Amino acid sequence: MLRRIAPALLTVLVVALGVTALAARPPQGTPQRTADFVVLAGIAGLRWEDVDPQRTPTLWRMAQDGSIGSLSVRSAHRPTCPVDGWLTVGAGSFAAWNGSRAAGGCPATAVTVEQPDGIGANLPDQESVVQYNQQRLPWGALPGSLSESVRCSVAVGPGAAVAAARPFGRVDRYAPALPADPRPLLGSCVLSIVDLGTVGGADPATREVEARAADAELARVLAARPPRSLVLVAGISDTTQPSRLHVAVADGPGWERGWLTSASTGRDGYLQLVDLAPTALAALGRPMPERLFLGRPAISTGDRPTDLAEAIAAPANADREAAAQRAVSGGFFALLAGVQVLLALAILPLLRRARPHAGPAGPTPVSGRIVAVVELLLVAAALTVPAALLADAVPWWRGEHPGWIFAGVTALLVAAGTAAVRFAPGYANTLGPVGAVAGLTTLVVGLDVLTGARLQLNGVVGYSALQGGRYAGLSTVGLGVFLAGALVSGGWFAQRVHRGWRPAVMVAVGGLAVVVVGSPYLGADPVGAIALTAGVSVAAVISAGGWLTISRLAWATMAALAVGIGFAVVDLRRPAGERGSLGRFLSALGDGTGGFAVHRSSTENFETLVNSPLTVLALVGGLLVWFALLQPWGGLMRLFGIYPAVRAALAGTVVAAVLGGVLDGAALDVMGAAAALVVPMAALASLRVLGHAADRTRPAPARSRANGADDESGPGGVGPVDGGDGPTGGGGPLGAAHPAPVGDPPTGTPATVTRAGSDAPGEHGGDADDPAGPTASGSTSDGTPSVPVPPRQVSRSSTEVAAS
Repeated sequence: MLRRIAPALLTVLVVALGVTALAARPPQGTPQRTADFVVLAGIAGLRWEDVDPQRTPTLWRMAQDGSIGSLSVRSAHRPTCPVDGWLTVGAGSFAAWNGSRAAGGCPATAVTVEQPDGIGANLPDQESVVQYNQQRLPWGALPGSLSESVRCSVAVGPGAAVAAARPFGRVDRYAPALPADPRPLLGSCVLSIVDLGTVGGADPATREVEARAADAELARVLAARPPRSLVLVAGISDTTQPSRLHVAVADGPGWERGWLTSASTGRDGYLQLVDLAPTALAALGRPMPERLFLGRPAISTGDRPTDLAEAIAAPANADREAAAQRAVSGGFFALLAGVQVLLALAILPLLRRARPHAGPAGPTPVSGRIVAVVELLLVAAALTVPAALLADAVPWWRGEHPGWIFAGVTALLVAAGTAAVRFAPGYANTLGPVGAVAGLTTLVVGLDVLTGARLQLNGVVGYSALQGGRYAGLSTVGLGVFLAGALVSGGWFAQRVHRGWRPAVMVAVGGLAVVVVGSPYLGADPVGAIALTAGVSVAAVISAGGWLTISRLAWATMAALAVGIGFAVVDLRRPAGERGSLGRFLSALGDGTGGFAVHRSSTENFETLVNSPLTVLALVGGLLVWFALLQPWGGLMRLFGIYPAVRAALAGTVVAAVLGGVLDGAALDVMGAAAALVVPMAALASLRVLGHAADRTRPAPARSRANGADDESGPGGVGPVDGGDGPTGGGGPLGAAHPAPVGDPPTGTPATVTRAGSDAPGEHGGDADDPAGPTASGSTSDGTPSVPVPPRQVSRSSTEVAAS
């Protein structure tokens, strides 16, 4: 009875853990009305390296008294040209100008601003710009949404006119430049948008002159600001390539000496360009067009250093790190893919020759030293991604040659991790390296997430603030290696307990991983948590052996759906400004704009599939598994039959990685990151299983089988004495029942292991979990008297014994 309801109980437990993790949210500051007027001043290209007390004294004093942050100027076009930046400010969503432009360049012609009445202005191109953003771009941005949310607005300068123009092109009040006395103009409307100029070019002298001019204009704005006003200063766009992080400063009541942040970034000190429009409306106490705004209102948080120079060093450092990360990450993943392809090619002849043969016929075995070196290379390859994550704890981006420094630090960490695995207890066991590598990877990524995911932000294997996609929690690569490490660790632990307890172990380990991935306090990836729930459920229901049946797959699917529906219900009950990505998507479906989200996701999946080196890793890993490891000579089928919990963990990893990548818009990136860890370890374990293929054990005592412990052995009670997992142990990748394979018995088997055609029974390391192996002196390595194997059995090959 218990066995029949076990899948249902496991499903309920996984669902409860998942919904609990996703439902809890950290407290967020609620934006309150803080001003009667808002002045939004933009300086295209302004970066924190341009700000100091001598060149920009006004901005320095403003930053000293107000709140500061790093601004990601992502728009619907890359790089973000000044006109794209101003248009994104006015839309509150990712927008772009539709003028003709060269590849990667900016529009060839300037924006046309007409002044027929001398009070306001008109943008004749606005109608075509609105159509372009609404019909051609996947974000559904509506230029002019900010100005439509207030009664009237003021624009000073052509860039400000782009931001302040209503959807039909009208600017309420317009001035080409600041008048001699700006007070009447800035006080005529609750919202004023001012174009303070541009800081462009790569020449430091030119940038200094332009920064001084913009600072002088800012001084005039601050002197003329209306009473009880909020002034926002933003480096509104890029002016050079590649993209950089820019200045964001807020000065006004309630914005004193803090870090700027918003719900769209979830990290102190970071703001998006799309956050400026909702910030202005929230400060004025005006309702927001939630359906049109992708940004969220900014708030000011504490814990900023008192010394402004020290505080400014943080965003300036982040800008340098993000720029270096973009230059290094592409080469790193390309090199990783190349190394793994070479290892896949090198492992093929070893797999062909790894299995010992009883007679004189057959290929010559590969030297043990070569096999040992290849095993260490496989361990090093599997540890490369977590080592690259740890490398970001060292400020490599500050050096003159950041790429070489990162490579050196990563290589040292890979060597240290490989040495730790090599000299860890149990390395000689078949699953020893698998468990050590999976556990080490899970520990590295998990500790980073638990401590704020500081290594993920602007990290080579993390996410870049310049991309504007993610600022907190787990990255795509981090999700892939973490879910693979957690599930394989769970399979390793489950394999070491009685078969009846294996599903519970998988649920316990996998449930904790779901909490880490999905909790807004930690991984902040609800879609990844839902995908991981499906993977954990699949792993749990087949960890004790048997087929992946339709009913078992149905229970796993129901668990993932239940977690998703449960979180969706909780998320939809929150206020619109506090909803997560899933709640916003379902809201968009309800009001008819969900097509934009589906289109964006499909576009991102396609672009990632075509351009990402991780796609190569996923495809190469899949080809190696399908055309080599799963072949009769590949060893993985044998590994699955002997260790069904490991087979279950790998099946769950595939399910979780594929779902997580597709639903997150990352295509095969999550699968590629998981393959970088799993495939080398699967190849190593297959080599070891093949190396023990001719080993023998005597059958388990009858009393053990009578007690239901058909997969336990001796006093140690760890693993199958017959090399399998009982009559339902499963032999294929889906767990088909088969005759128990001979060989590779874990520790605790009180039996003599003798290989046919060998003079020394323990010459190849003995059984899988006993590195010392049995001795040839009539006793096992622990001194237990051996049970002789009949001569007839010794003379037969292991295949014949298995067949009989």
